[in-house]
Amino acid sequence: MTTRFLRLTCIAVTASFAVGCSSVPEQESENTEIETAAAQVEPSHPNDPFEGFNRAMWEINYEYLDPYLVRPVSLAYVDYTPVPIRSGISNFLANLDEPASMINNLIMGNGEKAVDHFNRFWINSSFGLLGLIDVASAAGITKYDDKSFSDAVGHYGVGNGPYFMVPGYGPITTREVTEQVDGLYAPLSLISFWGSLGKWAFEGMEKRAMVVPQESILYDSPDPYALTREIYIQRRDFKAEIDIEEFDQEEEDFIDDYLDEEY
Repeated sequence: MTTRFLRLTCIAVTASFAVGCSSVPEQESENTEIETAAAQVEPSHPNDPFEGFNRAMWEINYEYLDPYLVRPVSLAYVDYTPVPIRSGISNFLANLDEPASMINNLIMGNGEKAVDHFNRFWINSSFGLLGLIDVASAAGITKYDDKSFSDAVGHYGVGNGPYFMVPGYGPITTREVTEQVDGLYAPLSLISFWGSLGKWAFEGMEKRAMVVPQESILYDSPDPYALTREIYIQRRDFKAEIDIEEFDQEEEDFIDDYLDEEY
């Protein structure tokens, strides 16, 4: 069950593509209190040496950016955009990640998955109108979760490193900086800055809207920040295919079902 918190929170703040907060006396007072309290927090996790700062950023994302910006924008997009258009955009953007996932799976030793990513890319790019139509899935080729370069290096023992809560973006670990390598492969290398920003925004809105039914679970948590951090790091290890001693099959099945769900 706890895995739901990671996906909800990560997606919620990852979907926020603009950052803006209006300042009023009451808000400034609240922010001052948040920063003061955050400075007194002692790190409670080996991957979170900056927990005080991260909790302050969490408050900004969770209390302000998500409810007043990310959530309403995401729901408006999903509610008012025709499903065929949304599906086409989602398929097209997912197709752009296939070559990088192919290479990263090869690095990790997942030959069969790499072949499937390759076949999905050329089939959808040619017969699926540049990926707008997911012909490969209709042909029975499995659609796997994407693999980033940080997953590949993590598979060979590179740790997550310090955990950060970025305002207007969400959780990230130091290891994820290596994902810049994925942008060196075509077609991602051909996308401009604005194209990359659009990809991030559209994917974020879809994923944020998808987890609305699970919001109450996060709201009821006594410490959403700590729970989100734990599950986010666990998720990073899971994607890197690192053996975890305490493996919860129910939680991982939830992740798989979520990632396999079609838009």
